[in-house]
Formats: sequence, C-alpha cells, structure tokens
Amino acid sequence: DDASHDYACGVPAASFDQTTGEALFQHVCQGCHMSDAQGSHGAGAYPALASNAKLGAKIYPIYMVTSGQGGMPGFKKYMSDQQIAMVVDYVRAHFGNHYSDTVTVEDVRTVSRR
Repeated sequence: DDASHDYACGVPAASFDQTTGEALFQHVCQGCHMSDAQGSHGAGAYPALASNAKLGAKIYPIYMVTSGQGGMPGFKKYMSDQQIAMVVDYVRAHFGNHYSDTVTVEDVRTVSRR
C-alpha cells in the first residue's frame, strides 16, 4: 500500500487520525513549530505561530496548512477538511492568539479549491 510509505514531516500519513485541534498540533505541527509555537531557527527556519498577526485572516493559515509553502508541506492529502479546520482553529485561539471567528469545513473547501 503506497499510503503506508507516504510521509509528511516524518510522520506516516496513516497516523493522522487525531480528532482534536490540540492533538493534531501536538502530533503534526509542534515538531517544526515547537510545543510553545515559538518556531525555531537552525537547519531550517520555522516561523512562530504564537502571537502571529498573519493568523488574523483565517484564509492565510488555511492556505498554509492545505497547500504549504517553502519547506512546509501541504497537508490536504493527509488531513480531512474537518481536521484542517480544527488545527487552524486551535492555533488561532492559543499561544497568545485570540482570533474568535471559527474556521469551518466550508472555509477549508473554499480555500483549497483556489
């Protein structure tokens, strides 16, 4: 099965079965963006998600998670639209971010169709 050999950020895609935004962040995102979402610099540059004004317009983080950019892979083929909505909502409401407009599955579908 090709899916068992498909990886994103070193994690087998088949393991993206988390059901909360927090669990998805911990399992998928914090490996690069760190557990406190402060990002890191070293072998690569991983931007801070904490107190990040770019997350204010929910389209931006949805696009980044679905499509990726630079060294970040797109996760559209690894996560469901619901999972993407949950993890984006989680990051936008934690780590010093206080964006309260909820990301919906329809928002994810709209952005990923562009």
